[in-house]
Amino acid sequence: MEEKNTIDQDRAVAIKREVSPEPRFRDRAIKHVKKHSLVYLFLVPILGHFAIFYVGPIIFSFVITFMDYPIVGTPEFIAFDNWKRFFNDANAWKSIGNTVMFSLLYIVPTMALGLLFATLIHSLKRRWATVFKGVFFLPVVTSFVVISGIWAWMFRGNSEGFVNQFLALFGVPEQLFLSSSSQALMVLAGLSIYKVVGNTMIYYYAGLQGIPDDVYEAAKIDGSGRLKTFFKITMPLLMPIHLYVAITTTIGSFQIFDSAFLLTSGGPNYATNTIVYYMYQQGFTAYDFGYASVLAYVLFFFIFVVSMIQKRYLGKQVDYN
Repeated sequence: MEEKNTIDQDRAVAIKREVSPEPRFRDRAIKHVKKHSLVYLFLVPILGHFAIFYVGPIIFSFVITFMDYPIVGTPEFIAFDNWKRFFNDANAWKSIGNTVMFSLLYIVPTMALGLLFATLIHSLKRRWATVFKGVFFLPVVTSFVVISGIWAWMFRGNSEGFVNQFLALFGVPEQLFLSSSSQALMVLAGLSIYKVVGNTMIYYYAGLQGIPDDVYEAAKIDGSGRLKTFFKITMPLLMPIHLYVAITTTIGSFQIFDSAFLLTSGGPNYATNTIVYYMYQQGFTAYDFGYASVLAYVLFFFIFVVSMIQKRYLGKQVDYN
């Protein structure tokens, strides 16, 4: 009897489907758009803006990597000539080497100082913490052109430079700084650290505030000292902040341009000629946009690889329990 009822129900369902077929895709799409019309009203302009100003230029820049694309004249398809030129371009590899060296001089000190300042502020009373946050964050909101001018005066490679005057008090001879091939990149790294470390401090300060006090109280009960608590508890629990700061500072270090443009113009002897500055020279000085686009994709590849490595070793889940 139950089997017969099941068969009758299946027949009824089949007949119902034949009488009222499934709505067509077009009808379902129209119904969906009408139901969510307000969402699409705000979403379509955003997607249009993204497609025009982001997706479009990305596709266009990739296409012209295979072309001789001067700003004046007729573009010409040259296949992989621009890519072959990159592998044989000593200046391009020199620029990549300078960028990697700058990143090594910039990333670790920026993260370390940001964490140090955040820890210091976190340990102070609220009133003093507010004061020091303002002091450390001031360079972030100050014009980079102004800071660069002050930095150029401080590190002037003669007796008029402030740093040379200070070193003279200890009997240290005058240094060339921005005029020295071995010192110029370190000076630029110091400028970038000074400019950005306040921003890094804010990220770490927010991360420190997110760690429950119960964790520190339990460590204190167990007899853990301050140094051991910092390396065994604070550092591991800040792992998501480490990952974010490492990736953002890495991207910033590979995109360094303004300090090299304002202070050294890539010199002396190409010592501060970074990959972005070299890209700027090829695109807006030599007007070779095809080759400049190749350099842009090389830069993207380096950033992507380094970010994946950082995510592999720093991107761990944090459990506060």
